[in-house]
Amino acid sequence: MYDLSVLIPGRNEMFMSRTVDDILKNIRGKTEIIVGLDGAWAEPAIVDHPDVTILYVNESIGQRAITNQLCRLSKAKYIMKVDAHTAWDEGFDVKLMEDMQDNWTMVPIMRNLHAFDWVCPDGHRRYQGPSGECKDCGKPTTKDIVWIAKTSPQSTSFRFDKTLHFNYFGQYKKIQDASGSHLVESMSLQGSCFMLTREKYWELNICDEAHGSWGQQGTEVACKTWLSGGRVVVNKNTWYAHMFRTQGGDFGFPYPLSGNQVDKARKYSRELWLNNTWPLAIHPLSWLIEKFAPVPDWEDVKPSNKGMIFFTDNKLPLKIAHKVQDRLKEISKQKGIPIVSASLKPMDKMGTNIVVNKPRGIETMFEQILLALEASTAEIIYFAEHDVLYDASHFDFTPEKQDTFYYNVNWYKIHSDGVAVSWEAAQVSGLVCYRELAIKWYREKLASAINGTFNRSYEPKDKFETFKSAVPYIDVRHEGTLTRNKRSLDDFRNKSTAKNFTQTTIDKIPGWDGELLKKLY
Repeated sequence: MYDLSVLIPGRNEMFMSRTVDDILKNIRGKTEIIVGLDGAWAEPAIVDHPDVTILYVNESIGQRAITNQLCRLSKAKYIMKVDAHTAWDEGFDVKLMEDMQDNWTMVPIMRNLHAFDWVCPDGHRRYQGPSGECKDCGKPTTKDIVWIAKTSPQSTSFRFDKTLHFNYFGQYKKIQDASGSHLVESMSLQGSCFMLTREKYWELNICDEAHGSWGQQGTEVACKTWLSGGRVVVNKNTWYAHMFRTQGGDFGFPYPLSGNQVDKARKYSRELWLNNTWPLAIHPLSWLIEKFAPVPDWEDVKPSNKGMIFFTDNKLPLKIAHKVQDRLKEISKQKGIPIVSASLKPMDKMGTNIVVNKPRGIETMFEQILLALEASTAEIIYFAEHDVLYDASHFDFTPEKQDTFYYNVNWYKIHSDGVAVSWEAAQVSGLVCYRELAIKWYREKLASAINGTFNRSYEPKDKFETFKSAVPYIDVRHEGTLTRNKRSLDDFRNKSTAKNFTQTTIDKIPGWDGELLKKLY
């Protein structure tokens, strides 16, 4: 029935019912509300409405755990977790869903919510905060609900510092505003609201209960989104307003503010992100810092000037494809080298993905390479082919000259019958060079493929040098490869090109587990 489920976890929330009413008043699409009452019933009671579901647990299980329980009740495509003290723009749900993409996490503009004042019999007013006598006359005060979404500030840019503590990111907001777009990126989130697909919520384990009950929510959601290949996007076409409770007393956080809980969440968060141990990451944290640089508190983090491009026709046997891709993602994570992939079908987990909707062929391959090069922001590019197993040592080489192509000539071609051959030849699979040099060459190569003057020379050879990695990389031969198979010297028309030709078996390739390679077939 629903396109969006709004999840509202809460414990002893004074404005839970008012928040539900406000959302009901302003939704315009197929949107439901699922409320989690974590250890206490709402007071006042929540309205009885067909689009509102209430989950009550009599003993508190924690904010993350109750949010996960609420998500299990949803069957909608999108879910949006929100705090129980928020106000909403008219039609916020349809405005967000209209622009939403499946690998994004999206939030509206965040305003501040002026929910109430304390008022004494003499009419003195005090801005929302802990209860108490009037500061002017000492008389008792009562709560006057005003429920105003303040139009300033309009927060759209967030970050975290080196302790992973939340901060606003005023410097980057200037870049957002200058873009002129209503969809702008943010490094991190505040945590009181975020929307993503229900599928992504579970895939990324967005509310990981290993953090504990609460804490680090904005950092967790943002890092999991960005580092898995998605985007955190603020939609400036709509807004929500959030009430901040920072003064303690009966105007503080409704969960116990345990120092141990805070420390647990931050320690676990630092292990995931500062030590790059999250298993679903295809980028290290340094990639995110580089993307939004300069980031205050992170100035000493050296951005990587290396990147890799991965191109595939999506026709490879899955047994080979999965091994190749998993290895590249591990190397990317280990060495902080981001991936830009270009494919004929969408690929969710291979870095920044570009889809070329064309039939397989030489022209298409050159277009994939060129688009990936243009999308990368790295200075130095490693070419990664879809049927090649790379060793991490291949990516240790750094080219010295910006006008020279470099080829790793330490490689073996392996065959399904266990034969492995090698000779010192320059191949695109071993190409490393500066990005601008490659862009120039592949623009010319694509033009030659389009106008019919392509001369079957795949490798840039204008000016090149060779190197050898500590461990060879493995070119996996299979049906459908574009280049001819050569298994012996007899297969060479010009035997002078077979420099240092070697024939051996898969289990004798130095630096590799032969049993692992045999499992590719």
